[in-house]
Amino acid sequence: MAVYTHLGAEELARLISEYDVGELISAKGIAEGVSNSNWLVETSGTGAGTQRFILTMYERRIELSDLPYFLGLLDHLSERSCPVPRTIHDRGGAAYRMERGKAVAMIEYLPGVSPTRPTPAQASAVGAALARIHIEGRDFPLRRANTMGFADNLAILEFCGQEALGGIHPELPALLAPAREAAALDLSALPRANIHADLFPDNVLMLGKQVTGMIDFYFACTDVMALDLATTHAAWCFHADTNVYDPERGEALLSAYQAVRPLEEDERALFGRIAQGAALRFVASRAEDWLDTPEDALVTRKDPMEFAARWRFYAENGDRLLA
Repeated sequence: MAVYTHLGAEELARLISEYDVGELISAKGIAEGVSNSNWLVETSGTGAGTQRFILTMYERRIELSDLPYFLGLLDHLSERSCPVPRTIHDRGGAAYRMERGKAVAMIEYLPGVSPTRPTPAQASAVGAALARIHIEGRDFPLRRANTMGFADNLAILEFCGQEALGGIHPELPALLAPAREAAALDLSALPRANIHADLFPDNVLMLGKQVTGMIDFYFACTDVMALDLATTHAAWCFHADTNVYDPERGEALLSAYQAVRPLEEDERALFGRIAQGAALRFVASRAEDWLDTPEDALVTRKDPMEFAARWRFYAENGDRLLA
């Protein structure tokens, strides 16, 4: 279970009392998440009926200096009616508090389930929702650099080294060359906004075909919108069991996105190469995690070759996706 710090009932009740949400009724640890401690909290509420929230303690990976950006972006998008949970501020107006030397934030609970086998209709809804947060996020005043850009991915692969990469799979060292090409790609003329940057199906809540929540904005940054679209395409449009591309899902996502925010000509021309770089990001991060995780660890290591295959798909077909 992803609860690294255990808070007692009295501690949780005292913490919840700092918010105008009523009294604590229950708090249950949430298994999802690998970097933070999370609880599903139920309170007595301030009106009719109880209320539920997600309480998060930031344990690692997230810099304290980034929290105003992450939490502020949630509020900004939520205020503009995007399906994004708002931050619950404490009685003093703070978006997060310090508990045991760690930052703690309370986030609005949104209904829905993450799809495990997305349909074309669900991919369409996600494409439209992604375009909306791009449009509404452009005027958010804070900025954050992308720490998982193409140059960062190359640096990770080079740090792993050819020998170690080959130990994971013999084909991995060959991906250093396309990673260098991606790092050299000039995207400076493409339109930018504040983007999610990690919109996998498990970061989306849905009720049927409706997107009810886009969550886990902890890779969000200010970068090229087409990169976010390509990342989402790579995450949503391949069958989970076979890793084969689903053209209906892919076309639905891209068409719905462009119905809300049509791509510029330069974005369309570079989309195939951007998608290759997006796939290589997860090759790099998974290779790094693979090498950092002991073989006997009670953690299932994610295979970087899954996204190596998706990179190959984009290398061979990316230029035709928006034709």
